[in-house]
Amino acid sequence: MNCLSLINTPFKKTKTLVRVDYNVPFNAEGKITDLTRIKESLPTINYILKQGGSIILLSHRGRPNGVKEEKYTLKPCADALATLLHRPVLFAKDCLGEQTKKQIDSLQAEEILLLENLRFYPAEEHPNTDPSFAKTLASYGDIYVNDAFGTAHRKHASTFDLATFFPKKAVAGFLMQKEILALAKLRNHPKLPFHVIIGGAKVSSKIGVLTALTNTMQALYIGGAMAFTFFAALKYSIGDSLYEPDQIETAKKILEECKKKNISLFLPLDVVVSNGTTFKTVDISEGIEKGWQGMDIGKKTIALWKQELIKANSIFWNGPLGVFENPSFAEGTFEIAKFLASLSSERIVGGGDSIAAIDQLHLADKFTHISTGGGASLEFLEKGTLPGIEILSKRNDLVFGS
Repeated sequence: MNCLSLINTPFKKTKTLVRVDYNVPFNAEGKITDLTRIKESLPTINYILKQGGSIILLSHRGRPNGVKEEKYTLKPCADALATLLHRPVLFAKDCLGEQTKKQIDSLQAEEILLLENLRFYPAEEHPNTDPSFAKTLASYGDIYVNDAFGTAHRKHASTFDLATFFPKKAVAGFLMQKEILALAKLRNHPKLPFHVIIGGAKVSSKIGVLTALTNTMQALYIGGAMAFTFFAALKYSIGDSLYEPDQIETAKKILEECKKKNISLFLPLDVVVSNGTTFKTVDISEGIEKGWQGMDIGKKTIALWKQELIKANSIFWNGPLGVFENPSFAEGTFEIAKFLASLSSERIVGGGDSIAAIDQLHLADKFTHISTGGGASLEFLEKGTLPGIEILSKRNDLVFGS
């Protein structure tokens, strides 16, 4: 993947459009609860500023569906960025319009301007409905930098179409480069044995990456609600546990593929179940009664998985192993997270709720790489590239992820 790099691009006296991913979580009081994505954008921002360029930041937040809603404003992100950078960050109340254009025109060297939520316009997610949207955004800058790995799997106006207006000037930011290098290495040349932990709710959202990684993995651990689709495929009683009836055949195919390729498959031995008022742990071999729902992996499972995971030289983890938002069902996810943090193997976490669990435990710095993109990391591992990466300018003498 030969993408043009920041270090090969002159930024002095330029206005640079930088697509970042500031789609960060907020609490009920409107406060940002996790600054990871904003922090990860700092190396690219600081580099461009030090080179004497000015920056116009582009991002989205939430799903406003093309309607301007104050609860999805990016203003808190501008304030948080200013605090992290220890310098002012200007904010435009729109990403289009005369006032925004005036702010851009008056932008001085080493100044930063964050534009309002791109998804306030339908054309961001549906660029074909209004091609002028991307064209107008392109008119704001001299260079385009994509540092939003978490959205690189989307063919949106700011992640794909915008790059086409910058031939030989569409550049990969430092975060994008870091993500590509870490995930490409894991996909193509993982240190063996390579073990994969997949959790979360849906088999349907993970089938692509599961299928792709069966070519390199030696062991697969399946937790979260998706485990119950596999148990249903094996005809275990799962009570009222969440599962996907339409994915039972898919689960059977994955089971067959693991057997065919001699991949060790670890489904939970025991699970914590709840009837809504109380909870208990049951062995899955005994089945789950009607009225009870699986909520977490049990202690026997945790012990066995630890015993096996220590054998791996590289590990990929995506998705929580239980309903960890509830302290009663967080033990599985938290115990595996703490154990992984203690290992010396290469450990890569593929975005999403897995990161939220790690952040709660303050263990982020104990992992080899934590991806900022859940869906993007899975699609990259499945396909080896993403639309937002493919559209960037190529440079033959600089290869990422080779």
